[in-house]
Amino acid sequence: MSKTLTLAEVAAHDREEDCYLIIGNERTGGAKVYDVTKYLDEHPGGDAVLLELAGKYADDMFEDIGHSMNARQQLKEFLVGTLDATEEELQALRAPAHTGNGDSFLLVAVAGALVAAVGGYFVFMA
Repeated sequence: MSKTLTLAEVAAHDREEDCYLIIGNERTGGAKVYDVTKYLDEHPGGDAVLLELAGKYADDMFEDIGHSMNARQQLKEFLVGTLDATEEELQALRAPAHTGNGDSFLLVAVAGALVAAVGGYFVFMA
């Protein structure tokens, strides 16, 4: 049965044994709350990314990854309810996600190293 939760209630579910995420926006039907605790070990991207956002607004990251329709369907299995928050509160939750904490630089650096390694392999194997 679906229920309505506050930001404070969701924030209390912020650990590996009890992991809620807020996913959704006005375009996708509103912010919804999901209990992904039982999914942590199955998540293809690993549990760390989910735990980093435990008890928080995770929609920006969810959308940025470009999840498949299958992933979106599977998410429905974990629905707890809807989020009781104003549009202003949701905007405030979004702001920290885009402050830039250096993760983008790390991703570019790792991708560059991978390209160099593959290129080096082909040069030496030719």
